[in-house]
Amino acid sequence: MIDKLDNIDREILKILQKDAKTVAKSIAQELGLTKTPVYERIKRLEQDGFIKNYVAILDKDKIEESITVFSFVSLETQKGAMMDEFFEDVKSYPEVVECFVVGGEFDFLLKVVVKNLDAYYDFAKFKIASLPSIGSVKSAFVLNEVKNDTNFPLL
Repeated sequence: MIDKLDNIDREILKILQKDAKTVAKSIAQELGLTKTPVYERIKRLEQDGFIKNYVAILDKDKIEESITVFSFVSLETQKGAMMDEFFEDVKSYPEVVECFVVGGEFDFLLKVVVKNLDAYYDFAKFKIASLPSIGSVKSAFVLNEVKNDTNFPLL
């Protein structure tokens, strides 16, 4: 699918990743093009699924205090039904903002955002560790966020 993108498409995507509210006219000016073809390209990128959604990225520190925890989760066994059940449970937990299936020592990596350590304890004990398929959970607490970028590197 990536081979469908030409250099202009990539430049449009780079601009929209920096600021999704950038209008076609401004993008066209920046790229030395006219508004209509840029607008049509954006619509095509949306229709073809290259642009999945437009979102507002919030400054969580201005909203309320929170901590970020990376939870490394292993299942007792890696049977398909257990994994599917785990996926569905994790999707229902608002504390889990990202979930990855990983290879290596653990089966999953969860990015969890909670109010404080007590809230993480409750989450780990009553939600994750209480799932019937869980083998182990290890946690790493974020002390300082050096980089948090939502941009996909368009090379």
